[in-house]
Amino acid sequence: MKISLGLPTHKVHAFDELCSAGAITEIATAAEAGGIDAVFVTDHPMPADPWLASGGHQTLDPFVALAFAAAATATLRLHTNLLILAYRNPFLSAKSVATLDALSGGRVILGVGAGYLEVEFDALGVDFAARNDLTDEAIVAMRRAWTGESVVAAGRGWSAAGNTVLPRPVQQPGPPIWIGGNSKRAIRRVVDLADGWMPMPSPAGSESRLKTPAITSLGDLRARLDYAREYADEVGRTEPFEVVFMPMGLDMFTKAQVDPGPVVDGIHAMAAAGVTYCALTLPGETRAEFLANLAVVAESVVPLV
Repeated sequence: MKISLGLPTHKVHAFDELCSAGAITEIATAAEAGGIDAVFVTDHPMPADPWLASGGHQTLDPFVALAFAAAATATLRLHTNLLILAYRNPFLSAKSVATLDALSGGRVILGVGAGYLEVEFDALGVDFAARNDLTDEAIVAMRRAWTGESVVAAGRGWSAAGNTVLPRPVQQPGPPIWIGGNSKRAIRRVVDLADGWMPMPSPAGSESRLKTPAITSLGDLRARLDYAREYADEVGRTEPFEVVFMPMGLDMFTKAQVDPGPVVDGIHAMAAAGVTYCALTLPGETRAEFLANLAVVAESVVPLV
């Protein structure tokens, strides 16, 4: 089991403590030293005020934040969780990803999602109803761009008549792409186009806000993995894919303190269900609190999982 740790770059209300260059550097360095495999950030370039007022959050630009983490470390992987592909032209995304991968020596994990905040799509001038088609189209376009060869293709709002993106990513044929979302459409996207699946634990009743089915238990996760296997058999995919999940209690919806015993037990149960990569968030409203919880994970969780 590998572990990806959420950087607290969504806590811009405590910028100096948790989002500054010094904070990212110190936390990323501590994560690498503590045996954490990756760090992740989220993506909300233009969130709506009502969403922010009802529990939403700001965040730093994901590529800039991860570049600071990359510069401070040597082996730590750099994970977007999630980048909303439909917000951007696919070749701008391909350029940012390739640049970060090249400068970091091949450490990017590209977690992507279709998005769910319609008012954020409106602010960015993107058709919310087309978000799934835009996501699929972007994945195909980025993979073509990462070859470093001339691209002749057209999509929604763009046309490449012979254009090239350089540098190529260090990882070839490109960084691994992990798909976020709990829906059957997201699962089919994993099987058809990607290298991993990142469902998220979410409470019953969250479906309308998050635009994705709830996953309230490992039983729910197993049922969706069964669907993924059935669909893979149907289309003839034989390559395995990563399954990334958050332990209940250290996810984005709960703010429990770090109790190593239940966390380890939860991760072992996730592994038994088929999870291969653990994404976790840690509590802490100051840098000292966050680093103290990270030390607990490094000392009492990482060696056991």
